[in-house]
Amino acid sequence: MNRKLWLGFIAVFIITFALDYLIRNVILAPIYSSDALKHIWRSDMESKVWIFPLTGVFFSFFFTLIFSKGYEGKGIIEGVRYGLYVSLMMNIPAAYSTYAMFPFPYSLALQWFLYGTVKLIIAGVVLAMIYGMKSKEPTA
Repeated sequence: MNRKLWLGFIAVFIITFALDYLIRNVILAPIYSSDALKHIWRSDMESKVWIFPLTGVFFSFFFTLIFSKGYEGKGIIEGVRYGLYVSLMMNIPAAYSTYAMFPFPYSLALQWFLYGTVKLIIAGVVLAMIYGMKSKEPTA
């Protein structure tokens, strides 16, 4: 596996982890801690927080690997398109299935989808920038 794949993987992990923190712990924190939703959360949720970085590693690696296999060299717009496609594939089903199963307000499901889409578009743009960099490796 090449250097850009590993660099992209690390960059995507850092960016998505930071944006997830911002979305969950800053932007959506008032909604999550509201009296209307307090009864929904697991009582042992804090003991399971380690799962977030672990799943983030898997997501970041495969997000980057799939991008690398289809990379066309079309610039930042390729990253925007890729992030949007992955978001439509993942965030719509996740947000709206959760909304259908649990008593979350619709506005929260919509925010999960919208913030998740922005996050993945940013990650896609970062990958497009990394893959668009000129390589310092000698050509054969």
